[in-house]
Amino acid sequence: MEKKIVVIEGDGIGPEVTRQAVKVLNAIAEQFGHEFHYQYCLMGADAIDKTGNPLPDETIEACLNSDGILFGAIGHPKYDNDPSAKVRPEQGLLKLRKSLQLFANIRPVTTYPSLQHLSPLKAQQLEGVDFIIFRELTGGIYFGKKELSEDGTRAADDCVYTRTEIERIAHLAFQYAKQRRKKLTLVDKANVLETSRLWRKVVQEIATQYAEVKVDFLFVDNAAMQIILNPKQFDVILTENMFGDIISDEASVISGSLGLLPSASIGAGVALFEPIHGSYPQAAGKDIANPLGCILSAAMLLDHLGLAKEAEAVRLGVEWTLVNGFVTKDIDPINFYFTSTIGELVSDFVANRIPGGVNKANIELRKSTII
Repeated sequence: MEKKIVVIEGDGIGPEVTRQAVKVLNAIAEQFGHEFHYQYCLMGADAIDKTGNPLPDETIEACLNSDGILFGAIGHPKYDNDPSAKVRPEQGLLKLRKSLQLFANIRPVTTYPSLQHLSPLKAQQLEGVDFIIFRELTGGIYFGKKELSEDGTRAADDCVYTRTEIERIAHLAFQYAKQRRKKLTLVDKANVLETSRLWRKVVQEIATQYAEVKVDFLFVDNAAMQIILNPKQFDVILTENMFGDIISDEASVISGSLGLLPSASIGAGVALFEPIHGSYPQAAGKDIANPLGCILSAAMLLDHLGLAKEAEAVRLGVEWTLVNGFVTKDIDPINFYFTSTIGELVSDFVANRIPGGVNKANIELRKSTII
């Protein structure tokens, strides 16, 4: 199989983690006989510095003509700490989502037994946790009309949703639920918000087309509490843009590290895959960032391309590193391995270059050469 993949390294640790994901994709290509052609494009603070534009037209064009997009991270302190900045890195990502009609953000939340001690939840609450959050990505308050009075004392953000926007992501979430444990939870605030009442009405109507899927409804404040109290109750969570932004970040800590979780943004055509963590500029260039979220995002990209066996090989490689204690500084601040080492280890695993017995003492911090 031959595929074109756009790589947007982005800001902060973005370049470091995407390079490890590309390394793993190259190992997959070698092992399974595929050809992946990469085109590197600009977005975010890096793009502003080089072009003055957080999302150059060339990047949009390349993305539209690709089979998938692998993205690192976005953001820089010089913009975060300047509320008067007119051009911001995040504008690039929002524009890309709109340009590519990426209306659904999909975030799987899973746990690893070897990392349960890092989670803020008790071990008995972590067993069997495996759910996916479907967050609507191009509507709601983030894209609504924004107003600030001339005297700066009054501000407003409109939250707007249409039936069509709700229907398209609801169908996608129901289809995933059919293939999983056949349960879908809509998270809203229908006791207060008119937009939430529309969400609930539309989802109730669509549910009649998926009789095998059990549907329940939770107000967002209760859902936030339930994710902590009993996360294993969830299978597929469906929600609007801002609520999804908040609860998916809350759910991300369950696994024990923000650096472990991938995501996919899917629309009518090309899809984008990225780790859920930010640009973490304090760690940039130090080779200490956790690349597994980006590597698992590459696995989701492989799934999207119809390469399920290849995606599973990547996930098994990630699990192998965790089980054997090959982890980055965010997981073990004392006995840790470097970003590049983890990337090489996962690559070696998928390429069947890992011997049966591994002596950790023979693996250098910056290299995965096994003696």
